[in-house]
Amino acid sequence: LRPEGVTKEQAAQTAYDVLSAMHFSFEKLDIEQGIIVTRPLRGAQLFEFWRSDNVGGFNTAEANIQSIRRTVEVRVKALERGSVEAAEDPGDYCIECTVQIQRLALPGNEVAGVSQAYQIHTRSQSTLQVLDVTPQQRAQMAWIDLGPDPQLAAEILKRIEKRLRD
Repeated sequence: LRPEGVTKEQAAQTAYDVLSAMHFSFEKLDIEQGIIVTRPLRGAQLFEFWRSDNVGGFNTAEANIQSIRRTVEVRVKALERGSVEAAEDPGDYCIECTVQIQRLALPGNEVAGVSQAYQIHTRSQSTLQVLDVTPQQRAQMAWIDLGPDPQLAAEILKRIEKRLRD
């Protein structure tokens, strides 16, 4: 995104406001340097209608089936001097956004039969499902990188652009 007539600080502050409105919390926030990195945010479930971090049908379905989380990084950078755009207007900035997705890999438990299938991943009861893992499972839990989420990155940039115009 190349907003015109906007300072680096204004662009970074706007990105911060957009991410805050989307319920992200922040790992690193440096408005002067134009760097914003969020903490991982668990994917919204179907009943969380106020959340907007799932963009597209696949991402919505995946967040309801799997335990996923997303981390956003926004950088406001001056255009490089050697680029064609910088030669035209050297004071401009560009806003880059990347979103990384991770899925929780949870090792299974041994179950005696089909009647105990509800205990395959957690120490749940047949009437109540809870995320209560054994110490052995906790030691083997891992977040697996699924790569980038370009749809959410594009949505964040669209919201930043709209706020800057308004």
